[in-house]
Amino acid sequence: MPETLTLTDILDDAALLSLEQQLHLAEVLGDHHTWHVDLRAGRFEFAGSRSLVCTRFHLIGTAAPGPRSWLWAWANPGGYPEPLVALSASLREFGHRYGIAELASAEVPFDALPGSPAEPVEVAGMLTDAAKAVSGQWASYNGDAGGTRVAFLIEHPDFRLPPPDPARVVRVLGQGLATLRLSDHRRALYGYAVRRGLGAAFSPDHTRLTISGPGFETVAEFDEYGRVSSIDGSMSARPN
Repeated sequence: MPETLTLTDILDDAALLSLEQQLHLAEVLGDHHTWHVDLRAGRFEFAGSRSLVCTRFHLIGTAAPGPRSWLWAWANPGGYPEPLVALSASLREFGHRYGIAELASAEVPFDALPGSPAEPVEVAGMLTDAAKAVSGQWASYNGDAGGTRVAFLIEHPDFRLPPPDPARVVRVLGQGLATLRLSDHRRALYGYAVRRGLGAAFSPDHTRLTISGPGFETVAEFDEYGRVSSIDGSMSARPN
């Protein structure tokens, strides 16, 4: 039998690495840019201070304000090309395997999602993060299409994250803990460290997590509710 897994677990798995990826994407594209997609031709383009064409992209789904629901791309009646929606279809299979209705159902009401998000942009971000954790594709873009948010996973060599940098890791952890909706702090921090290729070790009683990498070490302490109560980092000189 597969392990027990929920959408909330998957969102905790994705949260911090998704944040770092989106910070990197913003740095690559710059502050002012426009986007254009041709779904039939398979072309996704950014224009502005930095212009580029994605080497590959995946339509994940749409969050519409009218019905207040999310529609997975594989279920869209528009009949998009199979390669464009294949990744979203793999999420359906994952949802069936683990009994996660939000991934397996064609359409998901906003109110059925964790925290009952009110806005399409929140819903698109949430289910795009789920798609990232399941697929291992981490760069995304959610565009506005007349009030409906259209969610994509996008691929380009420049979107790949550079090796972990101590200052960036500390920023991601601090910003993530302050701004993101994390249900399980232990899971979120540990999952981020492992996916980022960092060292991650709990103390025997799981009240402390040490995250380490080239030139730094960060220690997170957890309270009796499993929340981060303190986080301290130290940096050391990198070897020549």
